[in-house]
Amino acid sequence: MSSPTAPPPQNPISRPQNLPPISPPPGQTTQPPLVKSMDLTKNKLSMKVVVIALGIVVAGIASGFGLNVATSGSLGIKSTTEAGETGVKAGDVVGVTESTFKDSATGVLVRGGVDGEGSHHLLREGGPDQTAYLTSSVVDLNLFEGHKVEVWGETFDAQKAGWLMDVGRVKVLQLNAPLPFEEVPAEDE
Repeated sequence: MSSPTAPPPQNPISRPQNLPPISPPPGQTTQPPLVKSMDLTKNKLSMKVVVIALGIVVAGIASGFGLNVATSGSLGIKSTTEAGETGVKAGDVVGVTESTFKDSATGVLVRGGVDGEGSHHLLREGGPDQTAYLTSSVVDLNLFEGHKVEVWGETFDAQKAGWLMDVGRVKVLQLNAPLPFEEVPAEDE
């Protein structure tokens, strides 16, 4: 008696018969070569493009800077260290020279803000309720303490100060000016 032959067990992940073999034929590789040949003309061309682009950017910056100096007669911002080295004189203007600041105020500049708002304040004619509190990221306000100045800047919302301004430009009107009124120190609560 002959026993029927059992079919071989089926592998659930078996590969279909109609696909090409997994391994490449002898003499051929399927992996890309480890070393690629470089086309030097293509590399030189891309370097030329980069150099030309950088040249255009530098020329644009230089021409814009030159045009700004030619039209305004200054560099746009006067360095506060420059003003500090020579000392401040009446008539000096420091900060952004070409701008359209909405707000301005005139008074004697004094160090100190109110409850963390402002680094300085401007004592103005009319008494304490006319005081403007100031801060600046452009101008070193310490250079102008005790002098009567005109400031230009932008008003910000304040929690404690009646008027808080970010100063962008300062003009010295009078050196060592008298205070328009005597400040009364705030009482501790």
